[in-house]
Amino acid sequence: MNIPSKFDDIRPFEPNELPEVYDRLLAYQQFQSVLGFLYPQVSLDMIARKMKACRTNMDFQLAFCYDFLKNLMAKASQGLDMDVSNVDTGSRYTFISNHRDIVLDSALLDVLLVEAGFKTTCEIAIGDNLLSLPWVKDLVRVNKSFIVERSLPPRQMLLASKRLSEYMHFVISEKNDNIWIAQREGRAKDSNDRTQSAILKMMAMAADENHPSESPVERLRQLHIVPLSISYEFDPCDFLKAREFQLKRDVEGWKKSKQDDVVSMQTGIMGYKGHVHYHCAPCLDGFLDQLSPDIPKTEVFDVIAAQIDREIHRNYRLYPSNYVALDMLSETDAFAHQYTPEYKQQFAQYIDAQLAKITDVPDKDEAFLRECMLTMYANPAVNHLAAK
Repeated sequence: MNIPSKFDDIRPFEPNELPEVYDRLLAYQQFQSVLGFLYPQVSLDMIARKMKACRTNMDFQLAFCYDFLKNLMAKASQGLDMDVSNVDTGSRYTFISNHRDIVLDSALLDVLLVEAGFKTTCEIAIGDNLLSLPWVKDLVRVNKSFIVERSLPPRQMLLASKRLSEYMHFVISEKNDNIWIAQREGRAKDSNDRTQSAILKMMAMAADENHPSESPVERLRQLHIVPLSISYEFDPCDFLKAREFQLKRDVEGWKKSKQDDVVSMQTGIMGYKGHVHYHCAPCLDGFLDQLSPDIPKTEVFDVIAAQIDREIHRNYRLYPSNYVALDMLSETDAFAHQYTPEYKQQFAQYIDAQLAKITDVPDKDEAFLRECMLTMYANPAVNHLAAK
């Protein structure tokens, strides 16, 4: 396929580029250490042979990522499933979802798309703030990720956003692949999932030279957006997110370090998740077709974002943990019919155990941290009940 050179810095590697990238990856000492951790009984030579037998990015995903993730979820969850009844597995979509886990949200989607009968996985939008290590940047581009550039000066950011939008349209219309992108920059630490209209503005920036009069709504329709709800029964990073809330509250100018991101990625991948459910809402094409042309241009992205939010909230799968947290926060038993007394006791013990993991915060505020964690579990229930 002839891919415009303007996308070279941000797109996944193409099949003809993979052999050189494999050699580069295998030469990185840190990458070798990761392989040694993941495959302690397998020699580097055997891994190299298996890697070089992968002719395409999807070959690589099926050879390395698929089995790893299936084995991981067998140990770290009580099950993973997805409802695809609202979509056509023969079509291609831009999945826009709430964002719980830095790595797994998109990785598990790939597994679920394969199991649902899709012939391809998805290209994954990933922020360059997570790609400070050269071998990580290489690895994610082998794994069908494209790069979202951040922290640029305003003019450069505008150009980068336009290029990103054009690339997303190219993926859907020319590469015939799926896309995954989070509904906002970064995870919603309190699980109050809201779509940033700026994400939609970026997605609509691509201009078709043959149809210069196309509206932003028409350009969004070309991406075939599917709101995707991701529901975790337990978030392994809940205590890290609570810790971040207190540090941001108490330490002026506190910002996450690169090491914080690494810890979040490791904890999210390896930690216990309970049940995990993905749910595809109907494609937004029909909604966009029916949008009134009289909506002011300044409001149209907010209207579309609100519809995505409604669909994501409506299609959450709520677990007893969500209802228990809601009752614990309100100090009532309004939703006691959704859980057993034993489960409530177990959940309270779980929260205590997670809080005990926070050991490096000055003047640790137990009450505040507990409220933060309960809020994370309660908000999906609050939003789901409102959307229903």
